[in-house]
Amino acid sequence: MSWKKTSCVLCGNRCGLEVQVEDNRIVKVRGDKDSPISEGYVCRKGLNVAYHQHNTDRLQYPLKKVGDRFERISWEQTIGEIAEKLKGILAQHGPRSLASMVGGGEFAFLSIGFPVRFVRRLGSRWNYSAANQEFSGRYWAHGLTLGSQNIQMEEDFENCDMLILIGKNPMMAHHFPQAPRRLQKMSKDPDRLLVVVDPRLTETARLADIHLAIRPGTDALLLKSMIAIILNEGIYNKDYIAQHADGFNKILPWFAGFDVRAALKVCDLDYDTVFRVCREFATRRSSIIDDLGILMGRHSAFNSYLLVVLQAICGRLAVPGGNYLHGGGTRSDPRDPKVWRTLLTDIPAINGMFPPNVLPEEIMHDHPERLRAVLCWAANPLRSYADTTAYEKAFQKLDLLVVAEIAMSETAALAHYVLPCKTAFESWEGDPGMGFEKVYARLRGPVVEAEGEQKENAEIFTLLADAMGLIPPIPDALYEAAKSGDLNAYGQKLGEFMMASRENAAAVHFVVAKTLGPALGSAHLASIFPLFMLLSKDRQEEAARAGFPAGPDQGLSLYRAIMDHPQGVLIGIRDPEKNLEANVSTKNKKIQLYNPEVEDWIRKINPAEEEAQLKQDANFPLILMAGKHMDMNANTAMRDPAWNKNRRACTLAIHPADAEALGIIDKQMVKVVTEAGEETLEAEISKDCRKGQVVMPQGFGLFYDGVTYGANVNRLTKNTNRDFVGTPMHRYVPCRVETIG
Repeated sequence: MSWKKTSCVLCGNRCGLEVQVEDNRIVKVRGDKDSPISEGYVCRKGLNVAYHQHNTDRLQYPLKKVGDRFERISWEQTIGEIAEKLKGILAQHGPRSLASMVGGGEFAFLSIGFPVRFVRRLGSRWNYSAANQEFSGRYWAHGLTLGSQNIQMEEDFENCDMLILIGKNPMMAHHFPQAPRRLQKMSKDPDRLLVVVDPRLTETARLADIHLAIRPGTDALLLKSMIAIILNEGIYNKDYIAQHADGFNKILPWFAGFDVRAALKVCDLDYDTVFRVCREFATRRSSIIDDLGILMGRHSAFNSYLLVVLQAICGRLAVPGGNYLHGGGTRSDPRDPKVWRTLLTDIPAINGMFPPNVLPEEIMHDHPERLRAVLCWAANPLRSYADTTAYEKAFQKLDLLVVAEIAMSETAALAHYVLPCKTAFESWEGDPGMGFEKVYARLRGPVVEAEGEQKENAEIFTLLADAMGLIPPIPDALYEAAKSGDLNAYGQKLGEFMMASRENAAAVHFVVAKTLGPALGSAHLASIFPLFMLLSKDRQEEAARAGFPAGPDQGLSLYRAIMDHPQGVLIGIRDPEKNLEANVSTKNKKIQLYNPEVEDWIRKINPAEEEAQLKQDANFPLILMAGKHMDMNANTAMRDPAWNKNRRACTLAIHPADAEALGIIDKQMVKVVTEAGEETLEAEISKDCRKGQVVMPQGFGLFYDGVTYGANVNRLTKNTNRDFVGTPMHRYVPCRVETIG
């Protein structure tokens, strides 16, 4: 048996793997030392991908709901019936009655665009994305301050000498390649400082030089306190602000007279320790990584806004050792009246997408244009999104629910049609560009064969687009060029086709999947061909620095290189000195510190008001942290519980003092109750927990092989417990815990 190169599909780092296959099954897994990104590193999840690939819930054939059970039908019947039902719904109710819902399943970036493009071609802008379950507030804040909601930050880990992690546990959640390996090395370096802000004593907090064990829900108070300290001490970067920021003087009143000591008392933090963190951050090559701990908590969007202000006044954005920017480009402005807003909940498109948290309400109301049809790909809302009960009721009201998935998930079980997808180990998948200064592409081909009638997601939605009449007539010359194997000739014919009309250009991804897909044996692989044929000037320069000479064949050379290097290949080198000017998209190309939309809210973040709002309801005296990253969960991608055999995978972690007060002993079954519902699971008494907070992981309560294992945390989260852009407050859920027996 030979080793085949591929990569993990269970988190965004996509670490390089080598797998051995016997009788079409993955039997052994190891880290790929040839991967320039992960360099042989692999975590426990990656070593267990066989449980993801091979399980009894795998879907093999198209299924149609008939009565209360599913019947196997042909692909031809499936596509035909779905197309006819969609045509009827759209004719009667219009395009606003249709939505796509895309998840992060398998981190399959070549697939994700097809259901979204399909729905848009039919006139709908409704795309309920997994990204907006978590990042809407960050997108919104970056749109105001940096000029584009699509701008992301990436820490310069190798060159920073101070790293602050806020609500992030990379020892378990990773975030950047080889995170555990690199953090352990950093913690041993006397010249580098690691600071963790987290209520819990996490695996990462144990490594930290400073652990700020913050009170849950008080992150905005801490961030405002840090900015106030830096301003009061005059240790902000005056030259950077003058050159790269706008509105500095206008924000000074937000922090003037702010009672820092009182605020930090509410946070349960020591003033001198926070003061030291502020001074170090303002004077070192410092970087910040934030995550769901504050993105899905109180003041989510304003936390993201304050983080931009903090980094900007200290001159830590787009500089070596700080946080680089990438992404950018034009995106819809939520203040533009032409931007679509959800009909009942009145939430605008954020980064072109909508939050899954409001979808049940958008289905359940009586507006003539309410949602009636949902196309769901690689998402399992009944276990991944807030308020399982609300989703169950809403999906049962739909006229059409189509689920494209690799396994019979809890959501698929409610669908009218279930479309079986190939996994990322059975098809071409990957990421055509990752990293900041050094840009790598990593695509992997199939390492096992599908054992049924599964299709690539791109092929499925191309078939649907064809059946709906969304693909313009394609000349025979384009098919012939694809069949010839001459990609230069195909690229020329494709260019001519796109130039012929705007309609042709708009449908290019479906056209390429339909023509080049069969020739290459993969619609996914074909789908990125235009990306490399239409490189921007900046991308051409980056590629040239990586060893791909500029010229008419540069794009094709890149395309072939990524096919030939499944372990990953360097395709671009960026100039860090141009990072700010290349990415900040505001009109004056400066960071906008002042925006009137946030002024009143940030002024109201003060010790007295926050203390009043944090007062607990007597019925729900504890705070549930709903969702916990660990090496025993991978959202719902690992359905077979055998991979966690003999482990305590789904427990409710509780502080010893709270357990004693409630009469709870370790391993006792307890009931967690919130306004949304209740779940029963095993208690785990842990000193790592903070008093007053209980912790429960996500990704459980799965119905596998006839048995439900673990507890579903989203049965406990109310979809209306959210911020103004629809982000659920999963890290701040009032609850009570009751003993059983």
